[in-house]
Amino acid sequence: MTEDIRVACHAGYRADESPVRFFLGERKIEVEEVVDRWAGQDHRYFKVRGDDGGVYIIRQDIIADSWELTFFDRAG
Repeated sequence: MTEDIRVACHAGYRADESPVRFFLGERKIEVEEVVDRWAGQDHRYFKVRGDDGGVYIIRQDIIADSWELTFFDRAG
């Protein structure tokens, strides 16, 4: 499962250091917690908990400067 998303990030020493919110279509999800993060060769991954209680893994393609939703676990 991959779905393109729009992501707003906190800018730190990197341009897009950490996601703070993302949009699935018109639906806005605030990131309440970055549970984990890791890097691959061409991608960065963030496991986050949204304000809807869901857990998401979002992936940034560093080369293309694009984001995808790769995993979602509904709350409860």
